Amino acid sequence: MGAGPVHEALDALELVDHHCHGVVTGPLDRPGFEALLTEGDRWPGVSPFDTPVGVAVRRHCAPLLDLDRHAPADVYLARRAVLGPREVNRRFLAAARTGVLCVDTGFAPHRSTTPAELAEAAGAVAHEVVRLEAVAESVAARGVEAGGYADAFRAAALDAVRRPGVVAVKSVAAYRTGFDLDPARPPDGDVTRAARRWLARGGRLDEPVLVRHLLWTAVDLGLPLQLHTGFGDNDIRLHRVDPTHLTDWLHLVSGTIPVLLLHCWPYQRQAAYLAAVFEQVYLDVGLTLHHVGPVRARAVLEEALEITPFRKLLYSSDAYGVSEFHWLGALAFRRGLGDLLQDRVDADELSLPDALRLARWAGADNARRVYRLPDGH
Repeated sequence: MGAGPVHEALDALELVDHHCHGVVTGPLDRPGFEALLTEGDRWPGVSPFDTPVGVAVRRHCAPLLDLDRHAPADVYLARRAVLGPREVNRRFLAAARTGVLCVDTGFAPHRSTTPAELAEAAGAVAHEVVRLEAVAESVAARGVEAGGYADAFRAAALDAVRRPGVVAVKSVAAYRTGFDLDPARPPDGDVTRAARRWLARGGRLDEPVLVRHLLWTAVDLGLPLQLHTGFGDNDIRLHRVDPTHLTDWLHLVSGTIPVLLLHCWPYQRQAAYLAAVFEQVYLDVGLTLHHVGPVRARAVLEEALEITPFRKLLYSSDAYGVSEFHWLGALAFRRGLGDLLQDRVDADELSLPDALRLARWAGADNARRVYRLPDGH
Protein backbone atom coordinates (compact mmCIF):
# COMPACT_ATOMS: atom_id res chain seq x y z
CA MET A 1 0.00 0.00 0.00
CA GLY A 2 0.99 3.63 -0.36
CA ALA A 3 2.22 5.80 2.48
CA GLY A 4 0.35 8.64 4.13
CA PRO A 5 -2.56 9.21 6.49
CA VAL A 6 -5.19 8.80 3.77
CA HIS A 7 -3.79 5.40 2.82
CA GLU A 8 -3.66 4.43 6.47
CA ALA A 9 -7.30 5.41 6.96
CA LEU A 10 -8.43 3.47 3.90
CA ASP A 11 -6.38 0.45 4.94
CA ALA A 12 -8.15 0.47 8.31
CA LEU A 13 -11.63 1.06 6.89
CA GLU A 14 -14.04 -1.86 6.56
CA LEU A 15 -15.45 -1.39 3.09
CA VAL A 16 -19.08 -1.72 2.06
CA ASP A 17 -19.15 -3.63 -1.24
CA HIS A 18 -22.47 -2.53 -2.65
CA HIS A 19 -22.42 -4.94 -5.60
CA CYS A 20 -20.80 -8.35 -5.83
CA HIS A 21 -21.56 -12.00 -6.51
CA GLY A 22 -20.80 -15.37 -4.99
CA VAL A 23 -17.59 -17.31 -5.54
CA VAL A 24 -17.23 -20.83 -6.89
CA THR A 25 -17.21 -23.44 -4.17
CA GLY A 26 -15.65 -26.33 -6.10
CA PRO A 27 -12.15 -26.92 -7.46
CA LEU A 28 -11.13 -25.17 -10.67
CA ASP A 29 -8.75 -26.56 -13.27
CA ARG A 30 -6.78 -24.20 -15.48
CA PRO A 31 -9.47 -23.83 -18.20
CA GLY A 32 -12.11 -23.25 -15.53
CA PHE A 33 -10.06 -20.64 -13.71
CA GLU A 34 -9.04 -18.87 -16.90
CA ALA A 35 -12.67 -18.71 -18.07
CA LEU A 36 -13.47 -16.72 -14.91
CA LEU A 37 -10.57 -14.32 -15.43
CA THR A 38 -12.08 -12.78 -18.54
CA GLU A 39 -15.35 -11.21 -19.66
CA GLY A 40 -14.65 -12.54 -23.16
CA ASP A 41 -14.41 -15.97 -24.73
CA ARG A 42 -11.27 -18.04 -24.36
CA TRP A 43 -9.22 -18.11 -27.55
CA PRO A 44 -7.04 -21.12 -28.38
CA GLY A 45 -3.40 -20.31 -27.70
CA VAL A 46 -4.19 -17.09 -25.79
CA SER A 47 -4.19 -17.20 -22.00
CA PRO A 48 -6.25 -14.78 -19.90
CA PHE A 49 -3.25 -14.74 -17.58
CA ASP A 50 -1.60 -12.58 -20.26
CA THR A 51 -3.93 -9.65 -19.58
CA PRO A 52 -3.81 -6.81 -17.04
CA VAL A 53 -6.05 -8.75 -14.67
CA GLY A 54 -4.07 -11.97 -15.13
CA VAL A 55 -0.83 -10.16 -14.35
CA ALA A 56 -2.46 -8.53 -11.30
CA VAL A 57 -3.52 -11.94 -9.98
CA ARG A 58 0.03 -13.29 -10.20
CA ARG A 59 1.49 -10.10 -8.67
CA HIS A 60 -0.97 -9.29 -5.89
CA CYS A 61 -2.72 -12.58 -5.13
CA ALA A 62 0.21 -14.98 -5.15
CA PRO A 63 1.60 -13.79 -1.77
CA LEU A 64 -1.72 -14.59 -0.09
CA LEU A 65 -1.22 -18.19 -1.22
CA ASP A 66 2.31 -18.22 0.28
CA LEU A 67 3.92 -17.79 -3.14
CA ASP A 68 6.43 -15.27 -4.45
CA ARG A 69 5.09 -12.28 -6.34
CA HIS A 70 4.71 -12.96 -10.08
CA ALA A 71 4.55 -16.73 -9.55
CA PRO A 72 4.02 -18.52 -12.90
CA ALA A 73 0.43 -19.41 -13.68
CA ASP A 74 0.98 -23.16 -13.34
CA VAL A 75 2.63 -22.72 -9.96
CA TYR A 76 -0.16 -20.39 -8.84
CA LEU A 77 -2.91 -22.81 -9.86
CA ALA A 78 -1.12 -25.79 -8.33
CA ARG A 79 -0.88 -24.02 -4.98
CA ARG A 80 -4.51 -22.98 -5.23
CA ALA A 81 -5.48 -26.63 -5.77
CA VAL A 82 -3.44 -27.80 -2.77
CA LEU A 83 -5.10 -25.29 -0.45
CA GLY A 84 -8.57 -26.10 -1.78
CA PRO A 85 -11.42 -23.72 -2.58
CA ARG A 86 -12.61 -23.23 1.00
CA GLU A 87 -9.21 -22.05 2.27
CA VAL A 88 -8.49 -20.00 -0.85
CA ASN A 89 -11.82 -18.22 -0.55
CA ARG A 90 -11.32 -17.59 3.16
CA ARG A 91 -7.89 -16.01 2.59
CA PHE A 92 -8.91 -13.62 -0.16
CA LEU A 93 -12.26 -12.64 1.36
CA ALA A 94 -10.68 -11.98 4.74
CA ALA A 95 -7.86 -9.97 3.16
CA ALA A 96 -10.37 -7.72 1.36
CA ARG A 97 -11.61 -6.48 4.75
CA THR A 98 -15.13 -5.88 3.54
CA GLY A 99 -17.61 -5.55 6.37
CA VAL A 100 -20.79 -5.54 4.27
CA LEU A 101 -21.53 -7.39 1.01
CA CYS A 102 -24.56 -6.62 -1.18
CA VAL A 103 -24.83 -9.77 -3.27
CA ASP A 104 -26.54 -10.08 -6.66
CA THR A 105 -28.10 -13.55 -6.55
CA GLY A 106 -29.51 -13.53 -10.09
CA PHE A 107 -26.47 -14.85 -11.98
CA ALA A 108 -25.24 -18.32 -11.06
CA PRO A 109 -23.96 -20.42 -13.97
CA HIS A 110 -21.58 -22.09 -11.49
CA ARG A 111 -22.22 -23.55 -8.02
CA SER A 112 -21.41 -20.48 -5.99
CA THR A 113 -21.66 -19.32 -2.41
CA THR A 114 -24.96 -18.03 -1.12
CA PRO A 115 -24.90 -14.59 0.49
CA ALA A 116 -24.74 -16.25 3.92
CA GLU A 117 -21.84 -18.49 2.87
CA LEU A 118 -19.99 -15.56 1.35
CA ALA A 119 -20.49 -13.52 4.51
CA GLU A 120 -19.24 -16.35 6.72
CA ALA A 121 -16.04 -16.72 4.68
CA ALA A 122 -15.47 -12.96 4.72
CA GLY A 123 -16.40 -12.39 8.36
CA ALA A 124 -18.94 -9.90 7.05
CA VAL A 125 -22.68 -9.19 6.89
CA ALA A 126 -24.44 -9.95 3.59
CA HIS A 127 -27.53 -8.44 2.01
CA GLU A 128 -29.27 -9.48 -1.20
CA VAL A 129 -29.76 -7.63 -4.48
CA VAL A 130 -32.64 -9.05 -6.56
CA ARG A 131 -32.03 -9.24 -10.30
CA LEU A 132 -35.35 -8.39 -11.92
CA GLU A 133 -34.72 -10.14 -15.23
CA ALA A 134 -34.31 -13.40 -13.29
CA VAL A 135 -37.68 -12.75 -11.63
CA ALA A 136 -39.36 -12.14 -14.99
CA GLU A 137 -37.84 -15.28 -16.49
CA SER A 138 -38.99 -17.36 -13.51
CA VAL A 139 -42.54 -16.06 -14.06
CA ALA A 140 -42.38 -17.14 -17.71
CA ALA A 141 -40.93 -20.54 -16.77
CA ARG A 142 -43.85 -21.23 -14.41
CA GLY A 143 -46.32 -20.46 -17.18
CA VAL A 144 -48.40 -17.34 -17.57
CA GLU A 145 -50.80 -15.93 -20.15
CA ALA A 146 -49.67 -12.79 -21.95
CA GLY A 147 -52.57 -10.79 -20.52
CA GLY A 148 -51.58 -11.78 -16.99
CA TYR A 149 -47.84 -11.26 -17.34
CA ALA A 150 -47.68 -7.70 -15.95
CA ASP A 151 -49.58 -8.56 -12.77
CA ALA A 152 -47.70 -11.83 -12.32
CA PHE A 153 -44.34 -10.14 -12.70
CA ARG A 154 -45.25 -7.38 -10.28
CA ALA A 155 -46.45 -9.90 -7.70
CA ALA A 156 -43.31 -12.02 -8.06
CA ALA A 157 -41.07 -8.95 -7.80
CA LEU A 158 -42.88 -7.84 -4.63
CA ASP A 159 -42.43 -11.31 -3.14
CA ALA A 160 -38.73 -11.27 -4.02
CA VAL A 161 -37.99 -7.90 -2.44
CA ARG A 162 -39.84 -8.87 0.74
CA ARG A 163 -37.32 -11.62 1.44
CA PRO A 164 -35.26 -10.94 4.56
CA GLY A 165 -32.05 -9.06 3.79
CA VAL A 166 -33.03 -7.62 0.39
CA VAL A 167 -31.77 -4.04 0.05
CA ALA A 168 -31.95 -3.32 -3.70
CA VAL A 169 -32.94 -4.51 -7.13
CA LYS A 170 -30.85 -4.72 -10.27
CA SER A 171 -31.42 -4.73 -14.02
CA VAL A 172 -29.15 -6.01 -16.77
CA ALA A 173 -31.03 -4.09 -19.47
CA ALA A 174 -27.58 -3.18 -20.80
CA TYR A 175 -27.09 -6.79 -21.87
CA ARG A 176 -30.60 -7.35 -23.17
CA THR A 177 -31.52 -4.23 -25.13
CA GLY A 178 -29.15 -1.40 -24.30
CA PHE A 179 -30.39 1.90 -22.94
CA ASP A 180 -31.56 3.61 -26.13
CA LEU A 181 -35.18 2.78 -25.29
CA ASP A 182 -38.36 4.84 -25.30
CA PRO A 183 -38.20 6.26 -21.76
CA ALA A 184 -41.96 6.40 -21.14
CA ARG A 185 -43.86 3.85 -19.06
CA PRO A 186 -45.37 1.44 -21.64
CA PRO A 187 -49.19 1.20 -21.85
CA ASP A 188 -50.81 -2.03 -20.66
CA GLY A 189 -51.77 -3.09 -24.16
CA ASP A 190 -48.18 -2.75 -25.38
CA VAL A 191 -46.98 -4.87 -22.45
CA THR A 192 -49.49 -7.62 -23.26
CA ARG A 193 -48.52 -7.68 -26.94
CA ALA A 194 -44.81 -7.74 -26.08
CA ALA A 195 -45.38 -10.50 -23.54
CA ARG A 196 -47.18 -12.54 -26.18
CA ARG A 197 -44.17 -12.23 -28.52
CA TRP A 198 -41.67 -13.08 -25.80
CA LEU A 199 -43.59 -15.98 -24.27
CA ALA A 200 -44.06 -17.53 -27.71
CA ARG A 201 -40.34 -17.68 -28.39
CA GLY A 202 -39.01 -18.11 -24.82
CA GLY A 203 -35.47 -17.46 -23.71
CA ARG A 204 -34.00 -14.44 -22.01
CA LEU A 205 -36.02 -11.30 -21.42
CA ASP A 206 -34.90 -9.13 -24.33
CA GLU A 207 -38.19 -7.66 -25.52
CA PRO A 208 -37.69 -3.85 -25.41
CA VAL A 209 -41.22 -3.05 -24.20
CA LEU A 210 -40.89 -5.58 -21.37
CA VAL A 211 -37.49 -4.20 -20.39
CA ARG A 212 -39.07 -0.74 -20.15
CA HIS A 213 -41.87 -2.26 -18.10
CA LEU A 214 -39.27 -3.87 -15.82
CA LEU A 215 -37.49 -0.55 -15.23
CA TRP A 216 -40.76 1.18 -14.36
CA THR A 217 -41.71 -1.72 -12.08
CA ALA A 218 -38.41 -1.13 -10.30
CA VAL A 219 -39.47 2.47 -9.70
CA ASP A 220 -42.77 1.24 -8.24
CA LEU A 221 -40.96 -1.15 -5.88
CA GLY A 222 -39.28 1.81 -4.21
CA LEU A 223 -35.87 0.22 -3.56
CA PRO A 224 -32.54 1.45 -4.97
CA LEU A 225 -32.04 0.26 -8.55
CA GLN A 226 -28.63 -0.92 -9.75
CA LEU A 227 -27.98 -0.73 -13.50
CA HIS A 228 -25.05 -2.39 -15.20
CA THR A 229 -23.45 0.14 -17.55
CA GLY A 230 -20.42 -0.01 -19.80
CA PHE A 231 -17.92 -2.88 -19.87
CA GLY A 232 -19.22 -6.43 -19.79
CA ASP A 233 -19.08 -9.64 -21.78
CA ASN A 234 -19.66 -9.78 -25.53
CA ASP A 235 -23.45 -9.83 -25.23
CA ILE A 236 -23.19 -6.08 -24.74
CA ARG A 237 -23.26 -3.63 -27.64
CA LEU A 238 -21.02 -1.09 -25.96
CA HIS A 239 -22.26 1.95 -27.87
CA ARG A 240 -25.79 1.26 -26.58
CA VAL A 241 -24.84 1.12 -22.89
CA ASP A 242 -23.54 4.65 -22.50
CA PRO A 243 -25.55 5.72 -19.44
CA THR A 244 -26.39 9.11 -20.98
CA HIS A 245 -28.96 7.20 -23.08
CA LEU A 246 -30.91 7.12 -19.81
CA THR A 247 -31.19 10.91 -19.55
CA ASP A 248 -34.85 11.23 -20.61
CA TRP A 249 -35.86 8.33 -18.36
CA LEU A 250 -34.01 9.90 -15.43
CA HIS A 251 -35.98 13.09 -15.96
CA LEU A 252 -39.22 11.09 -15.83
CA VAL A 253 -38.27 9.24 -12.62
CA SER A 254 -36.79 12.26 -10.85
CA GLY A 255 -37.58 12.29 -7.15
CA THR A 256 -38.36 8.58 -6.93
CA ILE A 257 -35.64 5.97 -6.29
CA PRO A 258 -31.83 6.03 -6.14
CA VAL A 259 -30.31 4.84 -9.44
CA LEU A 260 -26.85 3.32 -9.13
CA LEU A 261 -24.72 3.09 -12.27
CA LEU A 262 -22.43 0.10 -11.95
CA HIS A 263 -18.89 -0.19 -13.35
CA CYS A 264 -19.27 2.41 -16.14
CA TRP A 265 -15.93 2.05 -18.01
CA PRO A 266 -15.31 3.56 -20.55
CA TYR A 267 -18.22 5.85 -19.67
CA GLN A 268 -17.10 6.89 -16.19
CA ARG A 269 -17.10 10.56 -17.27
CA GLN A 270 -20.61 10.29 -18.68
CA ALA A 271 -21.76 8.61 -15.48
CA ALA A 272 -20.10 11.39 -13.49
CA TYR A 273 -22.07 13.95 -15.47
CA LEU A 274 -25.33 12.18 -14.64
CA ALA A 275 -24.40 11.99 -10.96
CA ALA A 276 -23.60 15.70 -11.02
CA VAL A 277 -26.93 16.80 -12.52
CA PHE A 278 -29.44 14.24 -11.21
CA GLU A 279 -29.98 14.10 -7.47
CA GLN A 280 -30.84 10.39 -7.46
CA VAL A 281 -27.89 9.11 -9.54
CA TYR A 282 -24.83 7.41 -8.01
CA LEU A 283 -21.96 5.48 -9.54
CA ASP A 284 -19.09 3.09 -8.98
CA VAL A 285 -16.26 1.79 -11.16
CA GLY A 286 -16.48 -1.71 -9.71
CA LEU A 287 -15.89 -4.30 -12.40
CA THR A 288 -13.31 -1.97 -13.90
CA LEU A 289 -11.01 -1.99 -10.89
CA HIS A 290 -9.80 -5.56 -10.91
CA HIS A 291 -9.60 -5.62 -14.71
CA VAL A 292 -7.35 -2.56 -14.90
CA GLY A 293 -5.57 -3.62 -11.71
CA PRO A 294 -4.09 -1.45 -8.96
CA VAL A 295 -1.67 0.11 -11.44
CA ARG A 296 -4.49 1.94 -13.33
CA ALA A 297 -7.22 2.20 -10.71
CA ARG A 298 -6.22 5.73 -9.83
CA ALA A 299 -6.63 6.93 -13.42
CA VAL A 300 -10.16 5.53 -13.69
CA LEU A 301 -11.16 6.89 -10.28
CA GLU A 302 -9.75 10.32 -11.13
CA GLU A 303 -11.89 10.52 -14.26
CA ALA A 304 -14.94 9.35 -12.33
CA LEU A 305 -14.32 11.98 -9.66
CA GLU A 306 -13.65 14.95 -11.94
CA ILE A 307 -17.16 16.33 -11.39
CA THR A 308 -18.94 13.66 -9.32
CA PRO A 309 -20.26 14.97 -6.00
CA PHE A 310 -18.32 13.17 -3.30
CA ARG A 311 -21.54 11.82 -1.82
CA LYS A 312 -22.22 9.94 -5.07
CA LEU A 313 -19.21 7.57 -5.44
CA LEU A 314 -19.57 4.05 -3.98
CA TYR A 315 -17.25 1.07 -3.77
CA SER A 316 -18.02 -2.25 -5.41
CA SER A 317 -15.88 -5.16 -6.48
CA ASP A 318 -18.39 -6.87 -8.82
CA ALA A 319 -16.36 -9.93 -7.89
CA TYR A 320 -17.78 -13.11 -9.39
CA GLY A 321 -16.52 -16.67 -9.44
CA VAL A 322 -13.00 -16.33 -8.06
CA SER A 323 -12.39 -14.79 -4.65
CA GLU A 324 -9.23 -13.16 -5.98
CA PHE A 325 -11.49 -10.46 -7.43
CA HIS A 326 -12.82 -9.52 -4.00
CA TRP A 327 -9.24 -8.91 -2.88
CA LEU A 328 -8.09 -7.19 -6.07
CA GLY A 329 -11.11 -4.89 -6.17
CA ALA A 330 -10.58 -3.77 -2.57
CA LEU A 331 -6.84 -3.36 -3.07
CA ALA A 332 -7.25 -1.32 -6.26
CA PHE A 333 -9.91 0.90 -4.70
CA ARG A 334 -7.93 1.60 -1.53
CA ARG A 335 -4.72 2.24 -3.41
CA GLY A 336 -6.21 4.28 -6.25
CA LEU A 337 -8.41 6.47 -4.07
CA GLY A 338 -5.69 6.82 -1.44
CA ASP A 339 -3.13 7.96 -4.02
CA LEU A 340 -5.32 10.61 -5.58
CA LEU A 341 -6.64 12.02 -2.29
CA GLN A 342 -3.22 12.01 -0.62
CA ASP A 343 -1.68 13.82 -3.58
CA ARG A 344 -4.37 16.51 -3.36
CA VAL A 345 -3.63 16.91 0.35
CA ASP A 346 0.11 17.16 -0.36
CA ALA A 347 -0.59 19.80 -3.03
CA ASP A 348 -2.82 21.74 -0.58
CA GLU A 349 -5.84 21.25 -2.86
CA LEU A 350 -7.65 19.36 -0.11
CA SER A 351 -7.39 19.44 3.65
CA LEU A 352 -6.50 16.22 5.43
CA PRO A 353 -9.78 16.17 7.44
CA ASP A 354 -11.72 16.55 4.19
CA ALA A 355 -9.72 13.80 2.50
CA LEU A 356 -10.31 11.39 5.37
CA ARG A 357 -14.02 12.20 5.34
CA LEU A 358 -14.32 11.69 1.58
CA ALA A 359 -12.42 8.39 1.76
CA ARG A 360 -14.82 7.14 4.44
CA TRP A 361 -17.83 8.31 2.42
CA ALA A 362 -16.76 6.51 -0.75
CA GLY A 363 -15.58 3.36 0.98
CA ALA A 364 -18.56 2.82 3.24
CA ASP A 365 -20.81 5.69 4.34
CA ASN A 366 -22.36 6.55 0.96
CA ALA A 367 -23.54 2.96 0.54
CA ARG A 368 -24.88 2.83 4.08
CA ARG A 369 -26.95 5.93 3.40
CA VAL A 370 -28.30 4.91 -0.02
CA TYR A 371 -29.23 1.37 1.06
CA ARG A 372 -30.26 2.43 4.57
CA LEU A 373 -27.79 0.05 6.16
CA PRO A 374 -27.21 0.31 9.89
CA ASP A 375 -23.91 1.69 11.14
CA GLY A 376 -21.48 -1.03 12.11
CA HIS A 377 -23.11 -3.42 9.56
